[in-house]
Parts: sequence; structure tokens; C-alpha cells
Amino acid sequence: MTSTGTTAPPGARASMPRSRGPLLWSAVVGLVAAAATLASAEVVALLLAPASSPVLAVGSLVIDLTPPWLKDATIAVFGTDNKAFLLTMVILLVAILAIASGMLERRRPPAGAALLGVVGAVAVVAVVTRAEASPLWAVPTIVGTLVGVVALRRLSARLAAWLVARARDHDRSAPDRAAPESTGPARIGTDSAAPARTTEPATALARRTFFGGLVGTAAGAAIAGIAARVANSATAAVTAVREALTLPAPTIAAAPIPAGASLDVAGITPLVTANRDFYRIDTALQVPRIDAAQWRLRVTGLVEEEIELDWDELSSLPLQETYVTLMCVSNDVGGDLTGNALWLGHPIREVLARARPLPEADMVLSVSQDGWTAGTPLQVLQDERDALLAIGMNGEPLPLEHGFPVRMVVPGLYGYVSATKWVVELRVTRFDQEQGYWTPRGWSALGPVKTHSRIDVPRERARVSTGTVPVAGIAWAQQTGIERVEVRVDGGAWNEARLAEAISVDTWRQWVWMWEATSGTHVIEARATDASGFTQRAQYVPVAPDGAEGYHAVTVQVDG
Repeated sequence: MTSTGTTAPPGARASMPRSRGPLLWSAVVGLVAAAATLASAEVVALLLAPASSPVLAVGSLVIDLTPPWLKDATIAVFGTDNKAFLLTMVILLVAILAIASGMLERRRPPAGAALLGVVGAVAVVAVVTRAEASPLWAVPTIVGTLVGVVALRRLSARLAAWLVARARDHDRSAPDRAAPESTGPARIGTDSAAPARTTEPATALARRTFFGGLVGTAAGAAIAGIAARVANSATAAVTAVREALTLPAPTIAAAPIPAGASLDVAGITPLVTANRDFYRIDTALQVPRIDAAQWRLRVTGLVEEEIELDWDELSSLPLQETYVTLMCVSNDVGGDLTGNALWLGHPIREVLARARPLPEADMVLSVSQDGWTAGTPLQVLQDERDALLAIGMNGEPLPLEHGFPVRMVVPGLYGYVSATKWVVELRVTRFDQEQGYWTPRGWSALGPVKTHSRIDVPRERARVSTGTVPVAGIAWAQQTGIERVEVRVDGGAWNEARLAEAISVDTWRQWVWMWEATSGTHVIEARATDASGFTQRAQYVPVAPDGAEGYHAVTVQVDG
């Protein structure tokens, strides 16, 4: 007799319908194993050194390997949020590799574990090659990788056991799909209903075992990660130290800001940038946390006498206040990567004078606590400009993200060759012997700030009404000063703007021109002339290798 149901040809292989379930669960296993890796590494890093975190190390390595054009593009698109974007990309890459490891481990074990091990090895290299790293810094990543491999292997094995049990249930419950025709009586002990009754509990057990391990591992990773973040109180401790500090009174106070230095124009850039609004561009994914009491500055290299300063000594030296506008070399035409603040500090030239640089020296390589370096011409740091070892910003101790406890402020140079935050060493050397961080990455060894002007109002694509419209903005020419700003509309004649009073040659200067606007779409351009007689050039020059050039222009719509 034959079966009355739908049957497959004799000998056909019974199997489960194709499903994306196994693929999905293997991806989840990979993600959970990666979470266990990172969480355990964070916990161990907390005990050894927070900066040894593999995520931060890999992110820093990515920054180091990023070509200048891509770095500029990232800053252009994301501005001061570029680090958040970078960390997001690193985490996304980790997620992709985690998913791949989970899938590989299910299909070709132990290939997934091997991939996780390779990723861990790369992270170890990233950690130990950081400038401030010690060999001990490899331990968190190694421990995290081992935890991740064990989690991946065990969870993958439990997933496989569940899938096999489920497949057996499916095969045994299929209605005679592969059974040959039988005309004889069934043999004792071969009742087909028995396996179905006994295997379902086995499948349920395998499923519970898998999900129990998966949820338990994920929960453990989450708890460990949160605990590591909460327990990492270094930032809170340093913040408390900073808030408890009282800055010494300056020996030389800044002159009062002239009454005419600030124009009453809605939308114009404030004369002084608040600390919370000051731009931040650097390579530190994690802000260095330095207790002022533990801070030291060494002056080394080509000097007659190496010296060391601590916080107490530096803060007891004669201090001066000065307004200085800082800017990033990545600031494009019309960009906002610039800020003006009141700085308090001790002249760098006085510190160098104590060390007595040798005649052959021509550069100072300043070193940050996180290993970043800037190469500054020695002559610049020895002349009469207000180059400072700054400890204060706008009347308070430096914010953590802006260099607490001590940073460099050097008028006239872009930040990449001068504005070292969290500075711990001044190494007197030569340009033909050492380079700052950005020089081998395609940037000029010298970075003098270029004369520039920017239109703040009206904004790009603004809609205004016919009649008198203020066109206003800022201009700067450090160490020289702004002599004139001119504005033109639709390529017509240049019109001289009214300049606000200058604070000094080292700060930006506000300007305004009253435009009698007519209806239609118009292009407004601005250019500046400095005190030496140099006028900005019209031709656009990109930010690399030594700063952007060109007229800033905005397009506006005039209604009426």
C-alpha cells in the first residue's frame, strides 16, 4: 500500500525549510561575543590605565592612518563632531567584523574565533604603539579577546546543538517524506511516534540552553560595560580638582576691551568666544585627565640645562593676560574653526631662557600627554609675541577638553604647529631632525595664519527684505592687524566696511557695511587688507597643506 499524503520521491533527503533564522542567530552570537570582548577589556583597562581601552586605541590608529584629504572632508562635513563620527565608524566596523565572526564560527569553526583573534591582535598593536603606552597596556585587549573567543565558541556550540535538535524534530515529524514503501509489519521498538515524543523535550532544552547563554552573556557584558564607565571616576576627580582651583592674579592684566570693539549687529560673531562654544579639533578620542598636582613640564633637547616645572612653580611665576584668536588650519574659507579668548599664562620665552637653547636649535617640539606633537619655530617662541604656557581661559582654569591643566597659546600660527594641549614637554631640536604630528602627513612644517575675512550676516541662502541690510562679520591678520575690509555685490565695485576698534593685532576684528538691497538673488563677497598692505586673493586655495585662501561669498534672496 502507499501513503495517501504528499510525498517526496523515494530516497529524497528530508530537511527543514530554508530559513534565515540560523544566519540571524549566528550574527547575534558574534555581536554578543564582541560586546563581551569590549566590556571585559574596559573593566581591565579601568584597573590598569583608562587610555589602554582598545576602542580608543583603534580609533587613534585610524586617525593616524587617515589621509589628509579624508580628514579635511570629515571636518568639513561634521566639524567639531568629527570624533563622534569616527567613533561611530569604528564601532560600526567592529559590529561588521563581529557579525562575520559569528557566521564563520557557525559554518566553518573555528574560523570565527580565528577572525576575532586577528582583530584582537590588531587592537593590541594599536594599543602598544601609542606614544604614551607601556607593554602592560596590551593586557586589557588580550583579556578581552580571550573572553570574546570563549564566548563565541560556547555560544556557537549551543546554537549548533539547538539547530541540530530542531532539524531532527523536523525530520522525524515529516509525514513519510523519505520513507520507502513497506508491506510488512513494523518491527518491535520502531514505533515512529516514540522519537517525536522524546526529542521535543531535548529541543526545548537545547533552545533554553542557547538563549540562556546568549542573554546571560549579553547581560554580563552590559553590566560590566556600564560598571566600567561608572567606576571610571578619573574625569570626575580631575573635574573636581579643576573646580577647586583658584587662578592667581595676573602680574600683567589685559587692557580693558575698547568700547567700540563690539558692534551691535544681530548675528555677528561675539567678540569673545565662550568656553562652551570654543571650537575643538585634536586627535584625542578620550580627553586626557591630568591632576594639576601631578602635572610636570620638562624642557629637554638642545639646551644647556634641562629643566622641569610643576604646577605650583608655574602658577607662582609672573603671569600675564592676553586676548588671542586661535584657529585650526582645517578652517575653510568662511569656516567656524576659530575662536577668541582671554588667556592667562606665563611667557614661553621665559621658560626657554632658563634652559638656554643651543645655537644650532631652530625648532621646539611640544609634546602632549597623549603623545601628540607640534613643531614650532624656536624664534617664534623667543620673540616678543604673547606666546604662553596658558593655565586660564576666559577667567577660569582651562576646561579639560581645551588642555587642562596647561596648554600652549601662540599668536600668529595655526594650531597644528603651536597650540599643544595637555603639554608635558618642550623638546628643543631642529626641523631637519624631528617633525610634528601633521608634517609627515602632508602638512607644511610652518603654519603662519593667513589674512582672512568672513561674512557672518546675512547667512548663506538667507532671505532678506529690500532696503538697508547690514552685512557684517569678522576679519583677522595675526601679528599684523586688519587695516581694511571691503564688500562687493554681484562682482561690482568694492565698498569699504566700517571696522570696529581692535583689541590687538592678535585678535579678530568685527566689521559692518550697510547695503541698500534690491530685489532678486545676489552674491555678496568680502575681502580683507592687513596693516602690511596685503589684500586677500580671490582665487580659492584649499586648506591643505598650509591653510585656505579666497574670498568668502554668500548667496542671498532679497524679497520686495
